Amino acid sequence: MPDAIADAKRALRAEMRERRQLLSEQAREEAAHGIRAQLDALVADLGVRSMSCFLSTTTEPDTRAFVTDAAARGIRILLPVTRTDGLLDWAVATADGDIAEGMYGLPEPVGELLGPIAVNDVDLLVIPAAAVDSTGMRLGWGRGFYDKTLGSMEHCPPVYAVVYDSEVIDQVPRDVHDQPVTGIVTPTRTITLAPTRR
Repeated sequence: MPDAIADAKRALRAEMRERRQLLSEQAREEAAHGIRAQLDALVADLGVRSMSCFLSTTTEPDTRAFVTDAAARGIRILLPVTRTDGLLDWAVATADGDIAEGMYGLPEPVGELLGPIAVNDVDLLVIPAAAVDSTGMRLGWGRGFYDKTLGSMEHCPPVYAVVYDSEVIDQVPRDVHDQPVTGIVTPTRTITLAPTRR
């Protein structure tokens, strides 16, 4: 059975990756403005002073303008840095911080690294996804960094996955280690599924 789940995940990831590559430049720019507005509103609604957020790749919904602006406004933002053991280190975002290519070609901050537990003190986690369903089940990109992070947190704050509108789907294949999210941020809306994760 796990092989069937893994196969379903692989097929869905491939479909989502292909869809993202077909998006026009104009569609990406419009989505970027929408994501920034939705994240700004979410941060204001939750009274966030400290959070984590990922740096988007070229095909992901753009989070970079939000990160730069929020850091300039004094919000403490932890950016993920991948490790070979499958965990995430964190670095504090700055408005003019350098970005380099990390493991798997992901954009990562250059600066002092904080260990995996640094994220335990944030008010909000904003994480990437390939797709999310209406129950909050998230399909990641298959490396498990965020499932490990969320699964290890004793007191997990709200967790929102960022996707394009078309990536909110009916059902995501689920495995036992997969961690659900509290809500979903798209370019046109923010969906809160549950007030807290646990």
